[in-house]
Amino acid sequence: MSNVEKVEKEKVSEPLMTLSAVAAFLQIKERTIYQWAQKGTIPSFKLGNVWRFERKDIEAWIESRKKETLRPKKV
Repeated sequence: MSNVEKVEKEKVSEPLMTLSAVAAFLQIKERTIYQWAQKGTIPSFKLGNVWRFERKDIEAWIESRKKETLRPKKV
């Protein structure tokens, strides 16, 4: 299998997420995801007139949010 074929296979194996799929994944309302996408708060892009999300980007965004909200340990 050539490198190009491997890259293409990887792209196909991880489909884009819809707004409703991201809302279900994060367990929050679709309207919130929509607002975040419009503001650029959450990594997203539009295909035509619909928002799409890459799971790897959402997972990386979650990790960055975790680091931003770390709280000091109580002694």
